[in-house]
Amino acid sequence: GPALRALRREMQMVFQDPFGSLDPRMRAGTIVGEPLEIHEPQLARVQRRERVAEILRAVGMNEDAMTRYPHEFSGGQRQRIGIARALILRPRLVVADEPVSALDVSVGAQILELLQNLQRDFALTYLLISHSLPVVAQLATRIAVMQGGRIVETGPAEQILGAPTH
Repeated sequence: GPALRALRREMQMVFQDPFGSLDPRMRAGTIVGEPLEIHEPQLARVQRRERVAEILRAVGMNEDAMTRYPHEFSGGQRQRIGIARALILRPRLVVADEPVSALDVSVGAQILELLQNLQRDFALTYLLISHSLPVVAQLATRIAVMQGGRIVETGPAEQILGAPTH
């Protein structure tokens, strides 16, 4: 119902696989703007286009990306498009599932830096899922350690990274 839709707009997802998570038949502008069509159907086309251009700039992409298709972008660029799509509704929570594990290290580092900057600029909370301690160390303020699908330890990042019990 409407309550769930309102909640869903506050929570968005960035996926692990930048190659599988974008519809190959849709232009990047359409992909990024789709959540607006669903959640803000009253927006005029020109307003929607401006919002898409604005969020693409925020993730370091040019406006000319709007007319191009996913196969025309690199993995890092595709992940930026996925992040733009997640942020266009200005959610409060972004679930990032292994957001850089499919990217090579230098590109992954750029994406992590982008996520950090966006966290500050948009006052975001991330729920970051990662197996990589350097990734966790760069982004996390609190950490929950899971083993066998159960949480075995939680605490401030510096405590868990500095003196883990697991």
